[in-house]
Amino acid sequence: MNQILGFFLIAFFAVFLGSQITEGFLLVPYWKTLPASDFYNYYIQFGPIINQFYTFLTLFAALIPLSTSIYCFFRRPDVLKYSLISIFWALVFIAPFYIYFKGINQKFYDAAFNVEQLKSELKIWSYWHWGRVITEVFSLTFLILTFNSLIKKTQ
Repeated sequence: MNQILGFFLIAFFAVFLGSQITEGFLLVPYWKTLPASDFYNYYIQFGPIINQFYTFLTLFAALIPLSTSIYCFFRRPDVLKYSLISIFWALVFIAPFYIYFKGINQKFYDAAFNVEQLKSELKIWSYWHWGRVITEVFSLTFLILTFNSLIKKTQ
């Protein structure tokens, strides 16, 4: 595999991870400071944009270990193990969207919580988010190991 392509794929995944860390350190704490009515207004206005942004980044980032594994399967089966582990963690970071985030984000759009429930739910949302970030770190780590092994074997 081309080293430059590998570099850009890892860089893109790292940008995705960085955006998730930024969301956790900047957006979520900001949301927690807002009164419920302001949060709901904010979420109605910016939620769709945030959703589109993260949907694109998440899907593209998850496709990187998948496409790398397909490459390894056909061209470099000796390196396949790391890419499969990266895929596993990619699936683990996608799953919470369907398990938790999709439903709760809809409730944010619907302004379904009172002040205390919203405060509690944003705390839970934050825990889920940071759990996801940890799985993204694992996926990226094994993706880097994959590309490192690909480069070592071709030199």
